[in-house]
Amino acid sequence: MSTPIFPITALLPQVLNELEARTRLVLEAPPGAGKTTQVPLALLDAPWLQGRKIIMLEPRRVAARSAAQFMARQRGEEVGGTVGYRIRFENKVSARTRVEVVTEGILTRMLQDDPMLEGVGAVLFDEFHERHLAADLGLALALDVQAQLREDLRIVVMSATLDGERLAQFLDAPRLSSEGRSYPVAISHFPARRDEALEAQARRAVEQALATHPGDVLVFLPGQREIARTQAALEQVLPADIQVLPLHGELPVEQQSRVLQPDPHGQRRVVLATNVAESSVTLPGVRV
Repeated sequence: MSTPIFPITALLPQVLNELEARTRLVLEAPPGAGKTTQVPLALLDAPWLQGRKIIMLEPRRVAARSAAQFMARQRGEEVGGTVGYRIRFENKVSARTRVEVVTEGILTRMLQDDPMLEGVGAVLFDEFHERHLAADLGLALALDVQAQLREDLRIVVMSATLDGERLAQFLDAPRLSSEGRSYPVAISHFPARRDEALEAQARRAVEQALATHPGDVLVFLPGQREIARTQAALEQVLPADIQVLPLHGELPVEQQSRVLQPDPHGQRRVVLATNVAESSVTLPGVRV
């Protein structure tokens, strides 16, 4: 896989320079800028890392798998080689793994089991704007380890929407900001009907979107029950050449991977997702 160019690419030399001189960094980058997959790989050859691991906290399981798979493909490897992930009930790491993407409970347990974080050179907190309690606890524990035991440990907090200046002041850390990719967006409000069920309104909205716009359609729904009902409603009315795909954290890995990649045959898709797709993963081909 050739190395893609992301908005974050131009900022990576500054990231390396700051972490050469300092042990903390706040990095602001909009969704789609590439911070999740490009920053860990850029740090692999940093002199201060000395061959040690990079641990990256990813709040959501779907995003953790997706990030690890993308980085591994970028290096022409399988997941579990240089890049791996650990989430609840699933472990894709090996003795060769140097970038380990983990979810919040895993990071907290690692910090409790090994306060020295031996063999770890950097801890990255991705999507910190989501502000889960476990992420705040993980950062507090990592800062304590850095202050008391590991002055050389690098801590990077990455966020898409959080107030980076305020966070940088709190951490006494430099702050870098990356540009994102901006596209024109038109907002329209689809009219509801009195006493209409959610899946019926979603079906009408999707049918209109497919008829009036190109590309794939992304639909946000509250949870798995609503996704299942809307999927059943859409499959009754949409032609067979339009795929209806669910996306949530409980799906098998193979189904999640299918949603996160463009359709190999160019078929249009309707993706029914929980809020995992709001900021944690980027879906290709979505126009509506």
